[in-house]
Amino acid sequence: MTPRPLAVACSGGRDSIALLHATWRAARSLADGTGQPHPVHAFHVHHGLSRHADDWLAHCAEQCARWREQGADLQFHARHLDLLLTPGDSIEALARSGRYRALAEMARTSGCDTVLLAHHREDQAETFLLQALRGAGAAGLASMPASVWRDGICWRRPWLRHPRAAIDAYVAQHGLRHIEDDSNTDPRYARNRLRLHLWPVLTRAFPQAPQVLGDAARHAQDAAECLHALAEIDLGAVAVEGGLDAAAAVALGGARLRNLLHLWLQRTLGEPPRASVLDRLSRELPTCFDARWPMPGSGVLRLWRGVLRWDSVVPEAVVAAAVDLPDLRAERAWPLPTFGGVLQMVPVTQGGVPVALLRGLRARPRSGGEQFQRAAGTPPRALKKQYQLAGVPAEGRGGPLLFAGEQLVFVPGLGLDARVVAPVGQPQVALHWRAHHTEGSTGPGTG
Repeated sequence: MTPRPLAVACSGGRDSIALLHATWRAARSLADGTGQPHPVHAFHVHHGLSRHADDWLAHCAEQCARWREQGADLQFHARHLDLLLTPGDSIEALARSGRYRALAEMARTSGCDTVLLAHHREDQAETFLLQALRGAGAAGLASMPASVWRDGICWRRPWLRHPRAAIDAYVAQHGLRHIEDDSNTDPRYARNRLRLHLWPVLTRAFPQAPQVLGDAARHAQDAAECLHALAEIDLGAVAVEGGLDAAAAVALGGARLRNLLHLWLQRTLGEPPRASVLDRLSRELPTCFDARWPMPGSGVLRLWRGVLRWDSVVPEAVVAAAVDLPDLRAERAWPLPTFGGVLQMVPVTQGGVPVALLRGLRARPRSGGEQFQRAAGTPPRALKKQYQLAGVPAEGRGGPLLFAGEQLVFVPGLGLDARVVAPVGQPQVALHWRAHHTEGSTGPGTG
């Protein structure tokens, strides 16, 4: 039986370098006597936020090459992010969501269903404090799970109960080289302010704080699981075709109503609702007969004839006529002004679309009913569902859908349909959609 590959998210910092080193060494030791180590893949995300980002990527690639010379069955992969920050956005949240999307893409391309993350006990304690300071509920206070499956990938944090000091000792013992991220001292970021100013004072006064806060996070995880199970039961009882039976939902009472709405809206919108939205709905829903609540993004909640429904609103920008594209085999970029952006073609060695398919593509607006397959072996699903599963926000769902005949080829925000991905060794290109975010300029896109 062929050993299953493992992946490690590797930024090049102390913690991730230590985890990568420990993983490939363990994989090699497990192969003693069999000759078949577990293949290990190192995933690096280039955020493009630091002037040193190219150096970090090079450091990780060179480190993996040196370890391969020592007998590691280790492959290195990297993805570049194009982050578009708009007013009101959190650069931390934007980078985090982009990073996990990139890691998931690399996992699917590499055939890995497990990705290891190097978060440790102090990281968990810091996350708990930050969530508490933001007024989070049980789900937020649960912080980071040690293991969780999302969209076919298991995200594991094997060092979540281990202290930072243990990782420091491991790095020193093996003489590991790592990079220091200069942004870790930037006080603009909330976690840095906590880590640099509050954490030293807290741990001096309460040395047991990392362990105790980690325990509190696990208690919150238990509570969050119970609340989720209760919401599932309540949702099954009040769900009707197209929405929720408002009277039955209101009859649950304030706390259970908010808990139910949290689950329903998260599934409907593809992201957790704001606490202010839940508070307003639970306060106003019992007093209304017919009402509407505009929601962040492109949609509205409507209460009509006793049923609470979600209606999405298609932005005007995506209502464009279909366009037959020319032969793009010799092109690297093709503007589509009616869709507000540029289609880019980048030669790749794997995970791309066959070059031959670049003849006769058709760009069409989203019309409803389209089916998209995200990964081989998974069923095609409606675009709305796939956007929700991938965590693509409403503003990332614009741009044209590309078809070859009736076969969906490419969706901005999701990438290539798995049914058109070219075999390794065949000439192929990656497709990227870059939307114009300001007049006369091209901003980052999705692919």
